[in-house]
Amino acid sequence: MIRTWKITKTKAEEIHFPDSASLDAITRQLPDGYYSTFRTYDACTRVIGLKAHIQRLPGADASSLRRHLIQLLEPYQRDEARVRIMETKQGRFYISIEPLKRLPPEVYEKGVRVETVEIQRANPRVKSTAFIGASDEERKKIAKMGIFEALLVKKGRILEGMTSNFFHIQRGILYTAQRDILLGVTRTMVIRAARGRGVEVRYSPLKLDQLPAVEEAFITSSSRGIVPVIQIDEVTVGQGRVGELTKQLSAAYEAYVIQKAERI
Repeated sequence: MIRTWKITKTKAEEIHFPDSASLDAITRQLPDGYYSTFRTYDACTRVIGLKAHIQRLPGADASSLRRHLIQLLEPYQRDEARVRIMETKQGRFYISIEPLKRLPPEVYEKGVRVETVEIQRANPRVKSTAFIGASDEERKKIAKMGIFEALLVKKGRILEGMTSNFFHIQRGILYTAQRDILLGVTRTMVIRAARGRGVEVRYSPLKLDQLPAVEEAFITSSSRGIVPVIQIDEVTVGQGRVGELTKQLSAAYEAYVIQKAERI
């Protein structure tokens, strides 16, 4: 069950929507604005990159939002939570919370299929709620097809996912786009974790005609961490199974999360 509150500096008022089936459904029923989504750790007391998540909201009072989060997350401490904070362009704030639904272990063990689409964000550096509505049809389409994520393509280059950042590996080097993308919080943490293990990181998008040369690939998001990709469109990535460097980076990221998650 998803619960949503309208937030002011002094109080949180719970509100209800006709459609509360998902965080996206709730977001679509609010006026356009900005948002950020993340999961909690350590009995809902810590979040990876919470400061960066809050900074995505241009009018946010960080101390007030943190106080509300501490109070609202109390009922979810047993199983952790997934949280979305939203700010409308009129300056109204909302917090939606749902129990954390972890992906099945086989997603991480076997990897997922993704497809490329010619969709872009109006302003890639801003996490706008308008993009949720604009990409809704594509989200429903891939869900019916059993495809995990859609990758956004511009001028023949893969930039990012609709709800994630994208990485690929060639000759032991980790690549990810730097321009025309949303600079995800988890993306930053993965890059730091990779460099901490001595992995070279280069900022360069993947050209579609280079797909057959990709050895490993994965996507990242705050709620899901590192999700291995074994197929892009009709092209099998590497050997069609989760690669060794991806496994190593996943372990490094999990260790980094435990060490670096900040207290709310």
